[in-house]
Amino acid sequence: MHSRLTDIELMHLLKSDDEAAFNEIYSRWHGLLFVYAARMTRNDHEAADMVQELFMQLWDKRASIEIGSSLKGWLYTAIRYKFFDRLDKRKTRADHLRALQQFAEEGQSNTDEYMRHKELETLIEKGITALPPKMQEIFALSRKEELSHKEIASRLQLTEKTVKNQVHNALRILRSKLGLFGYLLVLFR
Repeated sequence: MHSRLTDIELMHLLKSDDEAAFNEIYSRWHGLLFVYAARMTRNDHEAADMVQELFMQLWDKRASIEIGSSLKGWLYTAIRYKFFDRLDKRKTRADHLRALQQFAEEGQSNTDEYMRHKELETLIEKGITALPPKMQEIFALSRKEELSHKEIASRLQLTEKTVKNQVHNALRILRSKLGLFGYLLVLFR
C-alpha cells in the first residue's frame, strides 16, 4: 500500500510516526543515496555511514522536518551537507594532528636541548668544585660575580697578577676536563 504513495504523502505519514512510511522512504532512497555518497567520498564504508546517519536523523526529527516540495532534493542536499561536514571535521582533525605533531617535535627538541644543557652545566660545576679551594673562590668571583681582576685582588688582598694566574690556571684545568666546547661555555658564562 505505501509503495503507491508519493514522497510527500509518505512524509505526511512519517510526521505522524508511521513506521511503514519510513520503511518505504528508506527502501525507495537508500540505494540511490548510497551510490551518490560513494561517488563523493570514494569510500563505501563512509558512504554507508553517511546514509545511515541521514536516515537516523530523518526518523529522530520526523516531526519537525520541513521538506518543502521535494523529498529527493532534501535527501540529496542533506547527504551533500554531511559530506562537507565530514570534510571540515577531517581538515580540522588533520590541522590538530599537524599542530600536535609539531608541538611534540619541538617539545622533544627543546627537552633534548634542555637536558644536554643541564648535563653540561653539571659537568662544569663538577669541574669547578674539583679546583683547589682558593682557585675555586677566585674563579667564582671572576665568572659568577663578574668582578674584574683588580676587584678580586682588592677583596681577597692578593695581587692582580696572582688573580690573573689563578683564573688562567682554572681555565686551563677546566679545558682539559671539559674539552673545547665546555671550555668555551665556561669562558662566556
